[in-house]
Amino acid sequence: MASAMILAAGLGTRLRPLTDELPKPLLWLGDRPLIAHIAEQLAAGGVRRAALNKSHLAERFSRDLIAAFPVPVEVLHEPEPFGTAGGLANAAGALGGGDVVLWNGDILIDLDVAALCAAHGEGGAAATLAVAPRPAGEGTVGVGARGEVVRLRGERFGEEAAGGDFVGVHVVGEALRRRLPPRGCMVGDVYLPWLREGRSLATFAAPGVWHDIGTPAAYLDASARWLAQRGLRSHVGPGASVAEGVDATGSVVGAGARVEGAGALRGCVVWPGARVDVDPGAPLERAVVTTQGRIVRAAV
Repeated sequence: MASAMILAAGLGTRLRPLTDELPKPLLWLGDRPLIAHIAEQLAAGGVRRAALNKSHLAERFSRDLIAAFPVPVEVLHEPEPFGTAGGLANAAGALGGGDVVLWNGDILIDLDVAALCAAHGEGGAAATLAVAPRPAGEGTVGVGARGEVVRLRGERFGEEAAGGDFVGVHVVGEALRRRLPPRGCMVGDVYLPWLREGRSLATFAAPGVWHDIGTPAAYLDASARWLAQRGLRSHVGPGASVAEGVDATGSVVGAGARVEGAGALRGCVVWPGARVDVDPGAPLERAVVTTQGRIVRAAV
């Protein structure tokens, strides 16, 4: 089974001010941080060795958090983000040779990792991108009749049979790993030059529902889906309290948080240890309450 790397060094600028307190991969999603969900899926797919890069708010990636993952993870610090390609290049010693599953740390998707790796191995491509299907001409990727990448970032490399969205999860083979720059982007600095040389990249059909948690609205949507998948009206973590007069429908209240007052808390996420007072005359809707007391509302 391939090793894996979780890319967690990004700045998360579109999520500010949330990412002034936490790196994107550590945003609380349901009963644990987003990155813990990713590690769980990698382990379920047979991954037994992983690396994680960190840069922005690096101290927040605690030893206890990493030790709780279901797969051993080596954490690599980058004094400044090296980029998706540079991060993988820097992890060569931690990952060893062979194929690597590369997973963006802000992506939530129910993906069959074992099937992705098997498809990559059978196809023999230099890399296999997980792509959520869309009609031809739509999405970030064009797919040919044999499942190959024929359009990427607006450049065309063949006849398109279907479109799709690259979901930020891929398998990178040894040939491409040898070409990785010390700084740079997998798509712009590795995949596009490879395709321009007339070489091929493969795709794997990913689920159509997935979340790129890049904005507060996307974060709240992912939280709502987490509740819906489990048939929950709301979730209140260990040690948290919600006042009797508060209706917390569709909300996640993290461990040790306190929701006081009376009224409606609808479609919200209250981070672990946070405190918020709900006003009966002004429902709090589609908002994130941070540990430092910020209330960040999703843009309409």
